[in-house]
Amino acid sequence: MLDYSALAAVGAVIREGSFERAAFALGITPSAVSQRVRALEERLGAILVVRGQPCQPTDLGRILCAHLDRVRLLESDLAPDLFHDAGTETTRVALKVAVNSDSLATWFPLAATAFGQSTGIPLDLTLDDEAHTADRLRSGEVLAAVTADAKPVQGCRTFALGALRYAACASPDFVARFFADGVNAEALSRAPCLRFDRRDGLQRRWARETLGIEFDAPTYTAASTHAFLDLALAGLAWGMQPVTLAEPHVAAGRLVELRPGARIDVPLHWTVARLPVASLRHLTEAVRTAAHAALT
Repeated sequence: MLDYSALAAVGAVIREGSFERAAFALGITPSAVSQRVRALEERLGAILVVRGQPCQPTDLGRILCAHLDRVRLLESDLAPDLFHDAGTETTRVALKVAVNSDSLATWFPLAATAFGQSTGIPLDLTLDDEAHTADRLRSGEVLAAVTADAKPVQGCRTFALGALRYAACASPDFVARFFADGVNAEALSRAPCLRFDRRDGLQRRWARETLGIEFDAPTYTAASTHAFLDLALAGLAWGMQPVTLAEPHVAAGRLVELRPGARIDVPLHWTVARLPVASLRHLTEAVRTAAHAALT
């Protein structure tokens, strides 16, 4: 049987990043937090927390924290009035969700707002590329994810949401400098492009599917949807922009599509843990409703 007070201390250290902040969150001393964590590690015969700035969970620590989150959700769903009256930390547990930056900058806020207003339950959002958010779910780090990965995840259900549409855009000045003779392999190899992170292959996918070419160009990395758009507007580089964000700028002449109408879709899915709790059901309904209204 797990010692849940000790496991709560482990979870607080991971969530807050240090023993001192965990102690403040739990209302006990840092020494007490350290003793609880050490006692559980000794009982299990394994390290659960890698001490550092910030503290990080080991694989076993991450699994146990995910288990604790699930237990708290089940408890609060079974007896919300009891836990609310008791004033325990259970009522403050946020639903952990992985979401890609472009969804968070476009349609997902509608889902989060609808869910928050109807339930009052907070969300703990983790940003990652849509091709890798499902890995956060597989590791137990989150309970649900907006993902481009349609592969089944054990213990989860997956719903198709629709597709987020992208257009290859740059500023008019940038197009005049690099694509005066058209968008071709030579021009793309010279023209700087944007990428969200090193795993982002959307720009190369567009060139491959639209023009049938591969290219290797100077690349700027910007792990922010709005920074991605701002850098393109400033004329630094070209990149794949969510159509809903780019269209007003294209209409106003601040951006130009490299190939007008040549757009690509990224299908998105909602993968959520199979837990019999109302909060996950309500969140799923809010996400599917918002996606139906906004996605292709």
